[in-house]
Amino acid sequence: MLKRPLILASSSPRRQYLMKEAGFQFRIEKPDVDESWPPALPLHQVARYLAEKKAEHFRPSMHNEIIVAADTVVIIDDQVVNKPADRDEAIRMLTTLSGRTHLVTTGVCIISREREESFDDTTLVTFQELTQEEIAHYVDHYKPYDKAGAYGAQDWIGMVAIRKIEGSYFNVMGLPIHQVYQHLKNWGNVG
Repeated sequence: MLKRPLILASSSPRRQYLMKEAGFQFRIEKPDVDESWPPALPLHQVARYLAEKKAEHFRPSMHNEIIVAADTVVIIDDQVVNKPADRDEAIRMLTTLSGRTHLVTTGVCIISREREESFDDTTLVTFQELTQEEIAHYVDHYKPYDKAGAYGAQDWIGMVAIRKIEGSYFNVMGLPIHQVYQHLKNWGNVG
C-alpha cells in the first residue's frame, strides 16, 4: 500500500493500532525529545507544536522515509492536562474532568526530506459524574499514566463515563486517522 517507507514516531499502542487498522505498514521509532512548550504558546497550538518537535528530531538522519509524529493533549479550565506522573495526579485529573466537558486536541506532523505538513484535530468530550471509587478503580486497574488527561476513551472509563463526543472518536484515542490517511494519500504515498 505504501510507496515509501513509513516511520511512526510514537510508542503509543493506540496510535500503532489505528495505523495498522488503516492498513499502513510502518516502523516504530520513539523520538527522544523534551515535551515542553513555550509558556506564551496558545493552548490550542500545543499539540501541533509537540508533534512538529517530535518529527524534527528525525530530520538529520532522514533518507527516503516519511515520518508521522503526533501528540495529544487535554485542555480544561484554560490549562493543558498532559500525562499524569503518578496515581495521585491521575486521580486529580479525572476528578477535574468528572461531570464536565473538555477538549482533546491531537497535533500531527508528517515530514519527508522534501516536504512537511502539520495539522490538528479537536474533539469535545463530556464526562458523566464519576465517584471517587470509580476513579480509583480505573486508575488502579488500567494504569493510565501514558495517556493525556489520565484516560483512554477505549478503556472501561470511556464506556462508563463518556456521555458525549463531538468530533472524531479516533482523535480522542490519540490519532485522527482519517486525516492521516488523507494527507498520506495526497502525498501520493497510498495506493
